[in-house]
Amino acid sequence: MRLGFLASHGGTNLQAVLDACASAELSATPAVLVTNNRGAHCITRAQSAGVVVHVLNGVTHPDPEALDEAMLEALRASACDWIVLAGYMKKIGPRVLEAFAGKMINIHPALLPRHGGKGMYGMNVHRAVIEAGDVVSGATVHLVDGEYDEGPILAKAEVPVLPGDTPETLAARVLETEHRLLVATLRDLAENTRKE
Repeated sequence: MRLGFLASHGGTNLQAVLDACASAELSATPAVLVTNNRGAHCITRAQSAGVVVHVLNGVTHPDPEALDEAMLEALRASACDWIVLAGYMKKIGPRVLEAFAGKMINIHPALLPRHGGKGMYGMNVHRAVIEAGDVVSGATVHLVDGEYDEGPILAKAEVPVLPGDTPETLAARVLETEHRLLVATLRDLAENTRKE
């Protein structure tokens, strides 16, 4: 199973998958990273693992249709079976969505459908969980469709919200769970791909 990644910042979920592939915990080949942020640490992580990197954004491709096409070409050139959104902060274009329909997943730092949608990323999510008085949060892996955080859910893992939690302390615990859940979900997908 060949994996393509879309990421915008640090890439800790990307690193968790790279590590799982390197240790043979996950039978997959990280093939390509597409990022919109030329200064993102995910680039260093990918390059260190020998993964091809493409920086594609509104500067490199001011026309949204051209950007969508460039992303699609980068992913297809690396013969990706699955695409993993690992902290990608932009909406996916229609060509990429269509080409990888049912083969693109996202990891979200809450238990969807709660605390998802536009603007629900990073500390915004954890702040919303705490302000809502939720006693449990977690992580969700879902298929990507044309709307933020609304695709079919593949897996969830719970994380308790502790008394005195801040968005930062909750985020740290959820992130650890994200790493495990993402790798476990990809392992399941790899197993199912081999059976097809």
